[in-house]
Amino acid sequence: MAAYNKADLDRRMHGAVEALKHDLQGLRTGRASVTLLDPVTVEVYGAQMPLNQAATVSAPESRMLSVQVWDKSNVGPIDKAIRSAGLGLNPIVDGTTLRIPIPDLTEERRKELAKLVSQYAEKARIAARNVRRDGMDNLKTDEKKGEISEDERKRSETEVQKLTDATIADIDAVSAAKEKEILGK
Repeated sequence: MAAYNKADLDRRMHGAVEALKHDLQGLRTGRASVTLLDPVTVEVYGAQMPLNQAATVSAPESRMLSVQVWDKSNVGPIDKAIRSAGLGLNPIVDGTTLRIPIPDLTEERRKELAKLVSQYAEKARIAARNVRRDGMDNLKTDEKKGEISEDERKRSETEVQKLTDATIADIDAVSAAKEKEILGK
């Protein structure tokens, strides 16, 4: 059985891009987005669960989020979870609804967020390079075992490199778009 599997490498490279997109969703850009509260977990009924399993999150305006809590007894814990999530948000409790105004981002905060985007992108690039290294190692292993010829190994290494270059280009495009959105340019 050959150690090299192009479909697996492709899936793992794609996974690095998807992980980056998921990481970037949680970054605040000054506009209300329902994904902003995705990282928030709340303790309800004696268990930790994602906020979206205890309430409905919506964005009725561009600068306001609304959290409709399903069970009145969970309003306090959800309010506390949002305040302590490190997102810089202060909910206003209105019955079973929490209204969350999205404050303007300061220039300093925008620059911090842009740096964070760069860090996330670098983490994704490293993941893609690690997948490339695994692929190259597997090709060398297959050649040593005699399962593929030297020409096949070189041809496949070129494919792996093209896949890596395309993935890194995707990562750069995603991070550049997010930086542009954050910096408002």
